[in-house]
Amino acid sequence: MDVFYEAATRVDCRPIMEWKNSGRPVVGYTCSYTPAEIFYAAGILPVRLRGIETDGMEVGDTYFGPFICSFPKCILQLAGKGKFSFLDGAIITPGCDGMRRLDECWRKAGEDYEGIVPDYFYYFDVPHKSENHGMDWYLEELRLLVKSIEDHFHVEITDEKLLNAIAVFNKGRRLLRELEDLRSKDDVVVSGTDAFAAAVAGTVMPREEYTRYLEGWLSDLKERKASFSDGKKRIMVVGSVSDEIDLFELIEARKTAVVVAENLCFGIRYEGNEIPETGDPMASLAAHYLGGSVCPRMFGKYKERLQMLKERILRSGADGLIMQNIRFCDLHGAENALFERDLEALGIPCLRVEREYGPHIDAGRMRLRIGAFLERLSVAGKPAGGVQRRTA
Repeated sequence: MDVFYEAATRVDCRPIMEWKNSGRPVVGYTCSYTPAEIFYAAGILPVRLRGIETDGMEVGDTYFGPFICSFPKCILQLAGKGKFSFLDGAIITPGCDGMRRLDECWRKAGEDYEGIVPDYFYYFDVPHKSENHGMDWYLEELRLLVKSIEDHFHVEITDEKLLNAIAVFNKGRRLLRELEDLRSKDDVVVSGTDAFAAAVAGTVMPREEYTRYLEGWLSDLKERKASFSDGKKRIMVVGSVSDEIDLFELIEARKTAVVVAENLCFGIRYEGNEIPETGDPMASLAAHYLGGSVCPRMFGKYKERLQMLKERILRSGADGLIMQNIRFCDLHGAENALFERDLEALGIPCLRVEREYGPHIDAGRMRLRIGAFLERLSVAGKPAGGVQRRTA
């Protein structure tokens, strides 16, 4: 776990810096709609950009202003402080309007902070619908992205290279599926904090290295005796972008709960959803990254997202859900309210909280809310509604 925790909690973690120091390029990206396989096929390390290790907000506040999600602000803060100096490129994707503005704010900040904008700085557009013209649009965006990478980095991204990269990433997906299977058992052998740290590490580590460590760790877990059950409440964490293991530590710190699943932008959301390793790789990537999306930015998909959430609750045996969203996140804030309404009607206890991303200045408030929710679960017992906990 030391490797996973270091990768999950440091912006300039060892795996990234070793790759960079070997003379190979590193490109950061902001959103899960960006296929990491494309960069890997080009010999580039794709690194999911995070705002961890932020210790102030003077740069973010200057260019964004105060009334916006703190996640893109933290990314800009780190960029302004030179924390992303190892990047050879950055991909900005409009997952939401705040992330869309990161493109222009980062460029503007670059006029005042010399050298903070990487030489390769690309805006990767994504439609809000996957049907018909939406999928055609996304495919065209993928082709434009590939062409820009080839031109800037002087590489060739062939179908063969893409299929090989897909196969490499699929192996990791299968292993994460095994991890989810272990977490869904009655006898839980891994904490939610460890599982989440391992998942986040996969967004920044070279994939072969990550898969090797993940395979070894899973082998150890399968031999481990249950140590995270013992009457603890099984919790699922839902909501807006979060790569902070601190949140999971807060939930599990009281020793009365264990996180058995999450539905976050980071984490194990698409485990088991493998991409075909034959055929047209671009079409397969588009079908996976856009067609399989469960993000609330996509129009007309609430019923599908609710059904997927119910299935994950059933599979994980969650006793209750903690729904968190970063302040000013309209997408997840609104959707969490709908989830709370519909799931509570089924007898599934939910806690909906709004918080800040970054330095946990509101850790005390979060600890109080979480503690009260866990006490509610202890009094209420098992869910009695339409989605029952699965049996072993």
